[in-house]
Amino acid sequence: MSHEEATTVRFRAEAPEAEGPVTLGQDNMLRCLRNETPSRERNEPSSLNKQASWIVPEHADLPGCLAALRTLAERHAALRTVFPAAGEQLPTTQRQLREGEFTVDVIALDPDEDAAARGDAYCWDRRCVPFDLAADFPLRFGLLTRDGRPVLLAVVVSHAQLDGVATGLLFQEWMALASGAELPPPAGPTPIEVAEQERSTGGQRRARAALRHWERILNEEPSAVFTDDRVRSGDILLHTLAVRSPFGAAALERAVRRTGSSKSAVLLACYAVLAAHRAARPTVVMAALSANRHRSALAEHIGTLAQDALLVLDTDCPDLDTLIGRTQAQALSGYWHATFETEQLWRILDEASIGRGARFVRDVVLNDVSGTVPEEIAALRPDPPVDPELTWYPTEPLPTRLMINIWRTGTCLEISLHAHPDVLDREETEQFARALLRLIDLAGQRPVALGPDGELAALSGLPVGRREKGRWQQVGSNWVDLDVVADRVRAVLGVKDVEVTFEGGELTATVPAGCELSPAEAHAAIVADLSWRDTVMAPQRYVLPAGTGTGRD
Repeated sequence: MSHEEATTVRFRAEAPEAEGPVTLGQDNMLRCLRNETPSRERNEPSSLNKQASWIVPEHADLPGCLAALRTLAERHAALRTVFPAAGEQLPTTQRQLREGEFTVDVIALDPDEDAAARGDAYCWDRRCVPFDLAADFPLRFGLLTRDGRPVLLAVVVSHAQLDGVATGLLFQEWMALASGAELPPPAGPTPIEVAEQERSTGGQRRARAALRHWERILNEEPSAVFTDDRVRSGDILLHTLAVRSPFGAAALERAVRRTGSSKSAVLLACYAVLAAHRAARPTVVMAALSANRHRSALAEHIGTLAQDALLVLDTDCPDLDTLIGRTQAQALSGYWHATFETEQLWRILDEASIGRGARFVRDVVLNDVSGTVPEEIAALRPDPPVDPELTWYPTEPLPTRLMINIWRTGTCLEISLHAHPDVLDREETEQFARALLRLIDLAGQRPVALGPDGELAALSGLPVGRREKGRWQQVGSNWVDLDVVADRVRAVLGVKDVEVTFEGGELTATVPAGCELSPAEAHAAIVADLSWRDTVMAPQRYVLPAGTGTGRD
């Protein structure tokens, strides 16, 4: 068994202690960590804390590695940031400390022990423990050694202080410092400086525009993408497939050259059109994570800018080339509107839920962090023995139905797919991964025909969402099963007899007896029960013993 020993590292920065308001990104993550979300669903620490495995430069020794970590803490205010406790209230202040300490767990590996497996186990164990945001250092380190020489650094990250891009920037600095190099002063703004900019006139104007962007989509576009006979479960336990493909990276380069678009646009368009094909609907509403670093002033910010962008992609195009061009424009619009006041956004979410009778869910998610690690560092990892290499990881609780993480796009395309079994089972997830690679390859050769008579069904082999087993009806931009709606109304209102109809463009529930609630009270109760019930909408009109009316009366 490996041996573990804790080492304390003390730091003292040149910058003085400071205090200021939290940033919009910090506020967003603090609310998630405190489970103060519109759905009120509990977020487990393991789904919010992040992990990474940092390679160790070849000639680095233990004292040099500890010194490099100390220097990181002294360079970056985010690593010295805590959020003073505010009792039961959400913290609104951040405090930048000048000095403090953190612990490095030095783990001596057995001669035959796999370093990567031991690092993953360390990270998972530490991820499940919440950070004390008022006191803890925001990184947990496990430095793995073999025969006294460091070979891998396992890192657990508090999302309240650092996002994926910031973690990638820290990794670059770690590699330089652990190699003995010196670094210039940090170029990005501190978290307190970001908060000050967000409260400027320009920052507030940008935040208001973002809310208008979200409000339009939440009120008009599909609340859920995957609504068909298979989608029933409210669980959010997803299986995970990692994909590595040098062929995919070369194909992506060819597609970029032929279409004149970015790698991100090509990948996003291919992902969206496959999701739309599986969903049997042309419109895909997608949440994009790590989306608000489009401004050059924030490119090197070490902190958390963790707010979603919301994209609407209409895949009803004659060919994939057209969709790639459309995607690039839509992505830029979504990214520009990804900085907002979270409390105001959640108010808009709640109002849209009551107004439409449908609760928005992040059915489809994109997380592109491929720009966070230089290719020369990523390329140190050996190529896979087969192409593509498909590796299954344990199931993980994630609040989505389908998610793609884009880790690397250089000499080897590396992605991971998270899929809910109702949307894609394990075999279908592998089909999705292979179809994505085929589509990228074709995009580098010629236009790929889309639409009813296009090539997608033949090249993908993916299942298509079918709505045959219930009373399916399109209500606005949402597909719902009237039988499932009736079941939820019975369960929530505690009655036996419910008739649900859709006539004159209005979804109506008739409850002959047994309910003493008003229409507005019944509507609010049903909307509150909608989380991850994607095939259900709350009725727009109620005929109840206590009266007749809409949920907004």
